[in-house]
Amino acid sequence: MTLTATATPGKSLISPTDHILFLIDYQSQMAFATKSIAAELLRNNAALISQAAQSFGVSTILTTVAEKSFSGPMFDEIKEAFPGQAMLDRTSMNTWEDAAVIEEVNRIGKQRLVFAGLWTSVCIVGPIASAIDQGFDCYFIADACGDVSAEAHERACQRMIQLGAKPMTALQYMLELQRDWARAETYDSTTGIAKKWGGGYGLGITYAKTMFGASEGGH
Repeated sequence: MTLTATATPGKSLISPTDHILFLIDYQSQMAFATKSIAAELLRNNAALISQAAQSFGVSTILTTVAEKSFSGPMFDEIKEAFPGQAMLDRTSMNTWEDAAVIEEVNRIGKQRLVFAGLWTSVCIVGPIASAIDQGFDCYFIADACGDVSAEAHERACQRMIQLGAKPMTALQYMLELQRDWARAETYDSTTGIAKKWGGGYGLGITYAKTMFGASEGGH
Protein backbone atom coordinates (compact mmCIF):
# COMPACT_ATOMS: atom_id res chain seq x y z
CA MET A 1 0.00 0.00 0.00
CA THR A 2 1.37 3.40 -1.00
CA LEU A 3 0.70 6.30 1.33
CA THR A 4 -0.02 9.77 -0.02
CA ALA A 5 1.24 12.68 2.05
CA THR A 6 -0.83 15.84 2.40
CA ALA A 7 0.17 19.27 3.71
CA THR A 8 -2.17 19.06 6.70
CA PRO A 9 -1.48 19.05 10.46
CA GLY A 10 -1.74 15.92 12.57
CA LYS A 11 -4.96 15.53 14.53
CA SER A 12 -3.09 15.43 17.85
CA LEU A 13 -1.67 18.93 17.36
CA ILE A 14 -3.54 21.55 19.36
CA SER A 15 -5.08 24.70 17.90
CA PRO A 16 -6.37 27.86 19.59
CA THR A 17 -10.01 26.83 19.22
CA ASP A 18 -9.95 23.10 20.00
CA HIS A 19 -9.21 23.00 23.73
CA ILE A 20 -9.70 24.43 27.21
CA LEU A 21 -6.60 25.53 29.13
CA PHE A 22 -6.73 24.95 32.90
CA LEU A 23 -4.41 27.05 35.08
CA ILE A 24 -4.62 25.50 38.52
CA ASP A 25 -3.47 26.75 41.93
CA TYR A 26 -0.62 29.04 40.91
CA GLN A 27 -0.66 30.43 44.45
CA SER A 28 2.06 31.49 46.85
CA GLN A 29 1.46 28.81 49.50
CA MET A 30 1.69 26.12 46.82
CA ALA A 31 4.80 27.70 45.30
CA PHE A 32 6.68 27.91 48.62
CA ALA A 33 6.96 24.12 48.79
CA THR A 34 7.60 23.57 45.08
CA LYS A 35 11.15 22.18 44.69
CA SER A 36 11.13 20.41 41.31
CA ILE A 37 11.53 23.69 39.38
CA ALA A 38 13.04 27.06 40.31
CA ALA A 39 10.39 29.61 41.31
CA GLU A 40 11.55 32.14 38.72
CA LEU A 41 11.37 29.58 35.89
CA LEU A 42 7.95 28.40 37.06
CA ARG A 43 6.63 31.97 37.04
CA ASN A 44 8.23 32.61 33.66
CA ASN A 45 6.62 29.55 32.08
CA ALA A 46 3.26 30.28 33.69
CA ALA A 47 3.42 33.78 32.25
CA LEU A 48 4.37 32.48 28.80
CA ILE A 49 1.42 30.10 28.51
CA SER A 50 -0.98 32.65 30.02
CA GLN A 51 0.06 35.36 27.58
CA ALA A 52 -0.08 32.90 24.69
CA ALA A 53 -3.58 31.72 25.64
CA GLN A 54 -4.78 35.30 25.93
CA SER A 55 -3.23 36.26 22.59
CA PHE A 56 -4.84 33.36 20.74
CA GLY A 57 -8.19 33.62 22.51
CA VAL A 58 -7.97 30.17 24.08
CA SER A 59 -10.85 29.24 26.39
CA THR A 60 -9.19 29.30 29.82
CA ILE A 61 -10.33 28.27 33.29
CA LEU A 62 -8.53 29.81 36.27
CA THR A 63 -8.95 28.00 39.56
CA THR A 64 -7.57 28.36 43.07
CA VAL A 65 -7.86 26.34 46.27
CA ALA A 66 -8.68 28.01 49.62
CA GLU A 67 -7.51 31.38 48.30
CA LYS A 68 -8.66 33.48 51.25
CA SER A 69 -8.01 31.06 54.10
CA PHE A 70 -4.73 29.35 53.22
CA SER A 71 -3.13 29.31 49.76
CA GLY A 72 -3.10 33.00 48.82
CA PRO A 73 -3.68 34.81 45.52
CA MET A 74 -3.00 33.61 41.99
CA PHE A 75 0.35 34.70 40.50
CA ASP A 76 0.23 38.28 39.19
CA GLU A 77 1.62 37.09 35.84
CA ILE A 78 -1.55 35.08 35.28
CA LYS A 79 -4.00 37.68 36.58
CA GLU A 80 -2.42 40.28 34.30
CA ALA A 81 -3.01 38.07 31.26
CA PHE A 82 -6.71 37.65 32.12
CA PRO A 83 -7.80 40.95 33.68
CA GLY A 84 -11.18 40.72 35.33
CA GLN A 85 -11.62 36.98 34.82
CA ALA A 86 -13.06 35.19 37.83
CA MET A 87 -10.94 32.74 39.80
CA LEU A 88 -12.99 29.64 40.60
CA ASP A 89 -12.06 28.92 44.21
CA ARG A 90 -12.44 25.36 45.49
CA THR A 91 -12.17 23.27 48.61
CA SER A 92 -11.47 20.06 46.67
CA MET A 93 -7.88 19.17 45.86
CA ASN A 94 -9.18 17.60 42.64
CA THR A 95 -10.44 20.37 40.36
CA TRP A 96 -12.64 17.88 38.52
CA GLU A 97 -14.70 17.28 41.69
CA ASP A 98 -15.74 20.95 41.89
CA ALA A 99 -19.25 21.61 40.56
CA ALA A 100 -18.53 25.20 39.44
CA VAL A 101 -15.51 24.09 37.41
CA ILE A 102 -17.44 21.28 35.74
CA GLU A 103 -20.28 23.67 34.94
CA GLU A 104 -17.76 25.88 33.14
CA VAL A 105 -16.26 22.91 31.27
CA ASN A 106 -19.71 21.92 30.05
CA ARG A 107 -20.57 25.51 29.13
CA ILE A 108 -17.45 25.82 26.96
CA GLY A 109 -18.04 22.38 25.51
CA LYS A 110 -14.64 21.20 24.27
CA GLN A 111 -13.30 17.66 24.65
CA ARG A 112 -9.57 18.47 24.48
CA LEU A 113 -8.10 19.79 27.74
CA VAL A 114 -4.65 21.21 28.54
CA PHE A 115 -3.53 21.46 32.18
CA ALA A 116 -0.81 23.33 34.07
CA GLY A 117 -0.41 24.21 37.74
CA LEU A 118 0.71 23.22 41.22
CA TRP A 119 1.29 20.54 42.43
CA THR A 120 1.73 18.02 39.62
CA SER A 121 1.04 14.94 41.73
CA VAL A 122 -2.19 16.27 43.25
CA CYS A 123 -3.75 19.22 41.44
CA ILE A 124 -2.83 18.01 37.94
CA VAL A 125 -3.02 14.22 38.29
CA GLY A 126 -6.45 14.42 39.91
CA PRO A 127 -8.35 16.22 37.13
CA ILE A 128 -6.45 14.48 34.34
CA ALA A 129 -7.21 11.01 35.73
CA SER A 130 -10.84 12.00 36.22
CA ALA A 131 -11.27 13.66 32.81
CA ILE A 132 -9.65 10.76 30.96
CA ASP A 133 -12.08 8.39 32.69
CA GLN A 134 -14.89 10.47 31.20
CA GLY A 135 -13.47 10.35 27.67
CA PHE A 136 -11.66 13.70 27.45
CA ASP A 137 -8.40 14.12 25.52
CA CYS A 138 -5.83 15.48 28.00
CA TYR A 139 -2.47 17.24 27.71
CA PHE A 140 -0.25 18.77 30.41
CA ILE A 141 2.47 21.42 30.21
CA ALA A 142 5.21 19.70 32.19
CA ASP A 143 7.59 22.63 32.67
CA ALA A 144 4.75 24.88 33.86
CA CYS A 145 3.94 22.39 36.64
CA GLY A 146 5.88 21.78 39.83
CA ASP A 147 5.89 19.60 42.92
CA VAL A 148 7.45 19.18 46.34
CA SER A 149 10.37 17.22 44.84
CA ALA A 150 11.74 16.20 41.48
CA GLU A 151 10.70 12.64 42.31
CA ALA A 152 7.10 13.68 42.97
CA HIS A 153 6.91 15.63 39.71
CA GLU A 154 8.47 12.90 37.58
CA ARG A 155 6.32 10.11 39.02
CA ALA A 156 3.22 12.24 38.45
CA CYS A 157 4.22 12.86 34.83
CA GLN A 158 4.82 9.13 34.32
CA ARG A 159 1.45 8.28 35.83
CA MET A 160 -0.39 10.74 33.60
CA ILE A 161 1.40 9.49 30.48
CA GLN A 162 0.46 5.91 31.42
CA LEU A 163 -3.16 7.06 31.67
CA GLY A 164 -2.92 8.49 28.15
CA ALA A 165 -2.20 12.19 28.75
CA LYS A 166 0.27 13.91 26.42
CA PRO A 167 3.15 15.97 27.86
CA MET A 168 4.33 19.22 26.31
CA THR A 169 6.35 22.30 27.32
CA ALA A 170 5.44 25.97 27.69
CA LEU A 171 7.27 27.19 24.60
CA GLN A 172 5.99 24.22 22.61
CA TYR A 173 2.44 25.15 23.64
CA MET A 174 2.74 28.66 22.23
CA LEU A 175 4.52 27.63 19.04
CA GLU A 176 1.96 24.88 18.41
CA LEU A 177 -0.78 27.51 18.62
CA GLN A 178 1.09 29.65 16.06
CA ARG A 179 2.39 26.75 13.94
CA ASP A 180 2.85 28.83 10.78
CA TRP A 181 4.78 32.11 10.65
CA ALA A 182 2.57 33.16 7.74
CA ARG A 183 -0.27 33.66 10.24
CA ALA A 184 0.35 37.38 10.30
CA GLU A 185 -2.45 38.24 12.73
CA THR A 186 -0.61 36.60 15.64
CA TYR A 187 2.99 36.89 14.41
CA ASP A 188 3.88 40.05 16.34
CA SER A 189 2.19 38.86 19.51
CA THR A 190 3.87 35.45 19.42
CA THR A 191 7.36 36.83 18.80
CA GLY A 192 6.75 39.55 21.40
CA ILE A 193 5.81 36.97 24.04
CA ALA A 194 8.83 34.87 23.06
CA LYS A 195 11.17 37.86 23.38
CA LYS A 196 9.96 38.55 26.92
CA TRP A 197 9.35 35.03 28.27
CA GLY A 198 11.10 32.69 25.82
CA GLY A 199 14.53 32.57 27.46
CA GLY A 200 17.42 32.03 25.04
CA TYR A 201 15.03 31.72 22.10
CA GLY A 202 13.67 35.18 22.93
CA LEU A 203 17.19 36.60 23.10
CA GLY A 204 17.86 35.13 19.66
CA ILE A 205 14.78 36.81 18.20
CA THR A 206 15.81 40.15 19.68
CA TYR A 207 19.35 39.76 18.36
CA ALA A 208 18.29 38.79 14.85
CA LYS A 209 15.75 41.58 14.52
CA THR A 210 18.08 44.21 15.98
CA MET A 211 21.27 43.27 14.15
CA PHE A 212 19.99 42.52 10.65
CA GLY A 213 16.22 42.84 10.60
CA ALA A 214 15.62 39.10 10.30
CA SER A 215 12.19 37.55 10.71
CA GLU A 216 10.53 34.18 10.46
CA GLY A 217 8.55 33.50 7.32
CA GLY A 218 9.78 36.62 5.54
CA HIS A 219 7.86 39.10 7.74
